[in-house]
Amino acid sequence: MEEQEKSLNFIEQIVEKDLAEGVNDGRIQTRFPPEPNGYLHIGHVKAICMDFGIAEKYNGVCNLRFDDTNPAKEDTEYVETIERDIAWLGFKWGKIFYASDYFQQLYDLAIRFIKAGKAYVDEQTAEQIAEQKGTPTEPGVASPFRDRPIEENLRLFEAMQRGEIEEGKMVLRAKIDMANPNMHFRDPIMYRIITSHPHHRTGRKWNVYPMYDFAHGQSDYFEGVTHSICTLEFEVHRPLYDYFLDQITGDNFCGLSPYGPDYRPKQREFNRLNITYTVMSKRKMLTLVKEGLVAGWDDPRMPTVCGLRRRGYTPQAIRTFMDKIGYTKVEGMIDQGLLEHVIREDLKETAPRVCAIFDPVKLVITNYEGDGETLVAENIDGHEELGTREMRFGKELWIERGDFLEEADNKFYRLSPGGREVRLKSSYIIQATGCEKDANGNITTVYATYDKDSKSGTEGGNRKTKATINWVECRSALDAEVRLYDRLFAVENPSADERDFRELLNPDSLKIVTAKVEASLKNAKMQDHFQLLKQGYFVVDDDSKPEHLVLNRTCSLKDNYLK
Repeated sequence: MEEQEKSLNFIEQIVEKDLAEGVNDGRIQTRFPPEPNGYLHIGHVKAICMDFGIAEKYNGVCNLRFDDTNPAKEDTEYVETIERDIAWLGFKWGKIFYASDYFQQLYDLAIRFIKAGKAYVDEQTAEQIAEQKGTPTEPGVASPFRDRPIEENLRLFEAMQRGEIEEGKMVLRAKIDMANPNMHFRDPIMYRIITSHPHHRTGRKWNVYPMYDFAHGQSDYFEGVTHSICTLEFEVHRPLYDYFLDQITGDNFCGLSPYGPDYRPKQREFNRLNITYTVMSKRKMLTLVKEGLVAGWDDPRMPTVCGLRRRGYTPQAIRTFMDKIGYTKVEGMIDQGLLEHVIREDLKETAPRVCAIFDPVKLVITNYEGDGETLVAENIDGHEELGTREMRFGKELWIERGDFLEEADNKFYRLSPGGREVRLKSSYIIQATGCEKDANGNITTVYATYDKDSKSGTEGGNRKTKATINWVECRSALDAEVRLYDRLFAVENPSADERDFRELLNPDSLKIVTAKVEASLKNAKMQDHFQLLKQGYFVVDDDSKPEHLVLNRTCSLKDNYLK
């Protein structure tokens, strides 16, 4: 029991304590509340795994709620992609809600705040309001509109909603405490006017929209959320979250929740996910997309969920990564190498091995006779249960240019004239006899002889050589577009760098080669994974067509960044 408690993260400890004490009648209900103004990224996945994971572990429910309170930035496209990404990760929500479901209730609450003398309409500019907020060590200055009569506040707020007030001219602020040491208590804005954009669900029905701090806790309360789990930047917002709940629970505005007078949601925070060589800012990601610095939100270099999927990351690998990094109250930076390690471990036992030649030169086996033959190779050496594949063998093969040297010292174990034996992967042993060059001195053809009694899997095939090289038979080989993706940024922590983040992009984050690959890939489907021997792990890209195979490198065979 003690070991089990040690393995719990601090959020799980809070949940178990609440369950033991019967808080909220022993119910567990969480929610994942994304704003539909962009695509989910791996930072969101950490929250997704927490919100859905808690519900799964403690027989509760996790609902999906879209925080759609800013029509200027939100779109149905984002709603659809968020749902798709969560489902791809393997999570199932209980119900789908929207903050816009509660616009009428929130508006009615705002009216009650005004009538209770706890909210007022402010006509100052955003700059004036910000300036009057003060500093953490100096109190703020009260707005000249702070004490306007309740009737006038009601009239103006209703005029704001009717669309009679220009966008940006007025806001509704909570009347709390301009001297409070917590800056969020210094008369926070509850509502602002947005008339320039229709809402993706409610159209032009509303001209005023609630701010996050006013909408979030109340939405939790309306839905029956027991544990409102979010990242650490919202920790300073928690007292305001509790303040607004104080106004609508107990003896104040009771009766708004079906869960009884003792029900109360609880907000708790954990550390955000920061990964080296990338950015987690939606604003910066949007800039990358809009300025064409990446190929879109699903560019395999992007940390978005759709980008990771297209890169070849599996849901299980991503969830394993979240388990490994854990949840604490301490912010930190996670090495991207750990993420790559996890997908490497995930694929090494499942991804079939195939040969692919990235820099091909022709190899002619001069003593090979006949029209060729079909060889059989295991998909993964030593794993017979994962099946086999057929490889066509013949007189002319493609090999890597770097696997042959016309003049080599005794430290070079691959092909070179002089009697050195080299095994062709899963086939025969050969010896190079010479080469042919073009007018510029570039090698165009390598010549060799083979030992017909050295076939892999036969008695003569047990003979050892110091090197094994990959090959693809020329006539059956497929041309494949291979996209070699690397880290998007050239610096470890681009967010902390004072330079423009565009200047920090890795110029070598994408290289494209045309490779010769085995014919066994002819029927490969989108999202099929392979290990291209000696090259890395790859996935079939969405751009692939029957006549044009496209492969994305998920990761190399080892961490190229290890110091």
